[in-house]
Amino acid sequence: MEMHFIFSDKVVLLFDFWRVHSPAGIAVSVLVVLLLAVLYESIKFAKTKLLYRTLVNMPTSTSERLEGTDQDSSSSESPPVSRPRLRWWLSHFGLSLIHVVQVVIGYFVMLAVMSYNTWIFLGVVLGAAVGYYLAYPLLSID
Repeated sequence: MEMHFIFSDKVVLLFDFWRVHSPAGIAVSVLVVLLLAVLYESIKFAKTKLLYRTLVNMPTSTSERLEGTDQDSSSSESPPVSRPRLRWWLSHFGLSLIHVVQVVIGYFVMLAVMSYNTWIFLGVVLGAAVGYYLAYPLLSID
């Protein structure tokens, strides 16, 4: 394995079965890696927007928090779980899952770059640029 960037149409990417031996194969591989980089940037922006909406919709005052609690269940043995707290935990769980997907895709993109194939590297750079360009308008605050 080369330890410097090379222009070649022969490369093994991510998995042993992803072997490229032709110019058409490298073109398809660059396109796949480019789309992975676009997906990574899109997930990053979607996670940021979802976190913002979660924080904006969370109650801030004590009276708002008390409105979400179930007052009639005071006779039960366990303390009542407030709706805002449950929403926060569900949102946190969802954001955590999205973060895991983002990290996995990010590592796949990083490992593709570590093939030291210049075409693949350029595909990742172009994918990151296109992903940022396409996802940035989605970040606008509604």
